[in-house]
Amino acid sequence: MQISRVILITFLICFFFTPIEAQENTTLGNLQGVIYDDYGIVPFANINIEGTSYGSSSDINGIFKITNIPVGTYTVAASFTGYTQVKKKINIKPGDNKTSFTITKGTSLDEIVVTGTLKAVRRSESPVPVEIYSPAFFKKNPTPNLFEALQNVNGVRPQLNCSICNTGDIHINGLEGPYTLVMIDGMPIVSGLSTVYGLSGIPNSLIERVEVVKGPASSLYGSEAVGGLINIITKDPNAAPELSADVFASGWGETNLDFGFKTKLGKATALVGINYFYYDQIIDKNDDGFTDLTLQDRISIFNKWNFNRKSGKNFSLAGRFFYEDRWGGENEWDKTFRGSDQVYGESIYTTRYELLGSYELPINESITLSFSYTDHDQNSYYGDVSYQAKQRIGFSQLTWDKKLKSHDLLFGAAFRYQYYDDNTPATNTNNQNDPEETRIPGIFIQDEITLANSHKLLLGSRLDYDDSHGTIFTPRLAYKWSINDKNIIRLNAGTGFRVVNLFTEDHAALTGSREVIIEEDLRPEESYNINLNYIKKFFFNNGTFIGLDTSAWYTHFTNAILPDYETNSLEIRYGNLDGYATSTGISLNSNINFSNGLKFRLGLSALNVSNTENGERSRQILTESVTGTWGISYKIQTLSLTLDYTGNLYGPMRLPTLGPNDPRKSDSPWWSIQNIQFTHKSKNNIEIYGGVKNLLNWTPNRGNPFLISRAEDPFDNNVQFDQNGDVLPTPENPYGLTFDSTYIYGPNQGIRGFLGIRYTL
Repeated sequence: MQISRVILITFLICFFFTPIEAQENTTLGNLQGVIYDDYGIVPFANINIEGTSYGSSSDINGIFKITNIPVGTYTVAASFTGYTQVKKKINIKPGDNKTSFTITKGTSLDEIVVTGTLKAVRRSESPVPVEIYSPAFFKKNPTPNLFEALQNVNGVRPQLNCSICNTGDIHINGLEGPYTLVMIDGMPIVSGLSTVYGLSGIPNSLIERVEVVKGPASSLYGSEAVGGLINIITKDPNAAPELSADVFASGWGETNLDFGFKTKLGKATALVGINYFYYDQIIDKNDDGFTDLTLQDRISIFNKWNFNRKSGKNFSLAGRFFYEDRWGGENEWDKTFRGSDQVYGESIYTTRYELLGSYELPINESITLSFSYTDHDQNSYYGDVSYQAKQRIGFSQLTWDKKLKSHDLLFGAAFRYQYYDDNTPATNTNNQNDPEETRIPGIFIQDEITLANSHKLLLGSRLDYDDSHGTIFTPRLAYKWSINDKNIIRLNAGTGFRVVNLFTEDHAALTGSREVIIEEDLRPEESYNINLNYIKKFFFNNGTFIGLDTSAWYTHFTNAILPDYETNSLEIRYGNLDGYATSTGISLNSNINFSNGLKFRLGLSALNVSNTENGERSRQILTESVTGTWGISYKIQTLSLTLDYTGNLYGPMRLPTLGPNDPRKSDSPWWSIQNIQFTHKSKNNIEIYGGVKNLLNWTPNRGNPFLISRAEDPFDNNVQFDQNGDVLPTPENPYGLTFDSTYIYGPNQGIRGFLGIRYTL
């Protein structure tokens, strides 16, 4: 009996446990897939199942496989250095389970930034909100220069100021271009005279990233950084591709070529970049007798060196040469008419040299000497009006970065020298040429205090001395509260100042028939700003990410210098505003990334920029009330094909009409520029891209009888004036207008296709 029981128990154990063992073998699964980024596969990426020891890495073809995983639901994370980690919730079933991950490089979630505090910190650690835009962002809507590339950045608008020569500037949060400081590698390269045409000569192929700070930054960067700044960070020669080439052409006949390579000479590494742009088509879609787009022949050559020193300290030196020949005007114009009063044309020759560098002293302390020099020569004619101008700017800055316990200190001393000479009354004293020379020394200090793990306070101040205006003091304060890694609040407050260079900044002072009247000695403009910023991040188990970045701001200006077009139709009057100006608004940026490769980048800003004088308030001219931007991307992995749909939307803005009889609209309509692009990347790093720009075929002449007033009489030969200098309406001139080309608020180019090819080694 005992034996039979033993046999029975043994049989039952074998019966029950054998199937269990077999069942456990069937409850294991495998996970396999491919890791992608925006442009192809990602080899050697890491894949981990959170809460377990299971993991793997992708091979040279981006393929990974994890075997013998117990069935169940897990959170799987894919990561790679320089990319944002992506997580997915995956249900592992018996057998093989397939999936894929798309990770993104340069998403600006937590990249290194330098602009906000003049030192390299992670974006999440900076008390100053800094926006970052990578080359991948600009490739979604390829353009021949940085000026046009910024059209899809929320709160930043490239503003055209002349429908003939296409001069332009960059507005931040509705403020005019001269309030925006544009820098290259932290040096104030694009300023003064170059704000008019110099922005067109910065090739996109040299850009590592673009950092944008909205709001006054004068406490670190001095004059011109009143409304905000744009810092173009060029590529590090050591990390740049061996060879890169990018060429595209549009249906209008525009041709753009970017070519770059790096080489090593001894212990130094050199990066060379060449940009060439050519456009020679006379196109007049609106039939006003004038070119719709300025004809251009432009070349820019950039050379940057990194010297590898034994001390490990950085030493870089860069130079750029820029030359451009551009003209726009009546369709029959050629260079034989340059400067004449027979056929109207605006012809500008620009020659420019730049030198900039950074040298870390070979000592134990972190002390850096930065320097730059620019030489800008503009030889131009606006009809028969000659404008010959030269500007030389030298800049040097010494900074000392010192950490003491909870204090991260930055001390600095700067010196700016500016020489300016032209053939206008700006440099004429008692009928003698009197070039303007300005010397501005300054010192500044910044203390970033870590109050607690999640609280930082930044205090800063700057003291500058201007030859003409004396001592100028600009303090600022910033506070950051990191509630957790998904919620960050920043509060910034500060002041700014700007010394005005009238003829170098306002194209309207040169073109047309208006006389420039400077009513008084212009005092420096001053601003006071407060900005509240909130960042919120959402991570979902299916791999979806949503990032929200919202800001609200208020800026108050005193001594604002604004052009008065309305007092007299024949004059532009300049003087300090007897009152104040304000800029208020709120903006929202959002990034939405889905694990299937679909991505959204959306931005919306509502702003109000106004001037108050003698108790009367008016909207600032050429300032939109609402602006929106978007970029939608989707990659079809199996075809290696990426679709990009980008665009912007602008609300109404007040336009510079020539008086109550002007039949052109006094306010712009809602308008939008939209683009679509298809990009295919092969395994040998060749990208072929093409698409359509301005899908809606929108141009500012819609709904207007004309854009250029008196286009048939550009030298005002048939305009009659009364004894006070006012225009008399006549049968030939029923609206009482003069020739004027400044009524422009958007590009004249309509719909057009484009096609390009890129190669990177």
